[in-house]
Amino acid sequence: MARRYDSRTTIFSPEGRLYQVEYAMEAISNAGAALGILATDGVVLAAEKKILSKLLDTGAVGVRREKMYKLDDHIACAVAGITSDANILINTCRLSAQRYQFAYQEPIPVEQLVRALCDNKQGYTQFGGLRPFGVSLLYAGWDDDRGFQLYQSDPSGNYGGWKATAIGANAHAAQNILKQDYKEDITLEAAVKLVIKVLNKTMDSTTLSPDKVELATITRNEDKDQVVFHIYKDDELKPLLDTANEAHQREKDAEA
Repeated sequence: MARRYDSRTTIFSPEGRLYQVEYAMEAISNAGAALGILATDGVVLAAEKKILSKLLDTGAVGVRREKMYKLDDHIACAVAGITSDANILINTCRLSAQRYQFAYQEPIPVEQLVRALCDNKQGYTQFGGLRPFGVSLLYAGWDDDRGFQLYQSDPSGNYGGWKATAIGANAHAAQNILKQDYKEDITLEAAVKLVIKVLNKTMDSTTLSPDKVELATITRNEDKDQVVFHIYKDDELKPLLDTANEAHQREKDAEA
């Protein structure tokens, strides 16, 4: 009986559910994890890379940055789910940001960009002949109105502001760790260590390495007149991951 409802995006089941939206969210839960933490002096984004083949050209578009994308000079995002779907949404975000800049001669507020994209995503759950986007996004940014911000959006078009959150594989386990270890006055440096710790405990891999993790931060420069989006390179990331691996191994040895 359920097949009459779950094959149509626009038809509610007798329980009031839209199965296609739930299936899209299930696809995301099987994708590589992505985490975000809002700190007092910036925002940290981290993600699990799934493309690990040695034959790939790591400098090529789509391989060099599998999970992290810059939307505007003051906004970036991390994605979990179907990357091809994410590319469409990212291009929509970039176009919206440039249109706002052209019209008002100032950067678009972070929440306004998130809301505009989520309105677009919600339309794909409401009209026939379409399917929901199988991707969730974490948005990190800064604006004059609200300072540093972190948002998460789902295929349904829902979005919300977060202090720390996780999407993708093992998201519930990651959020439980974040609930325990997150502090209101956390600094960017401490937030970087925390996201690596969470990835170390929730990823399927036994050890972390630069070819398995992407890490980026949104901060402001020393003069406080420019937002800086920084993606950690392998030589920056490796010492942090090695330290986390050693700490994780000590914990396992102590438990044993």
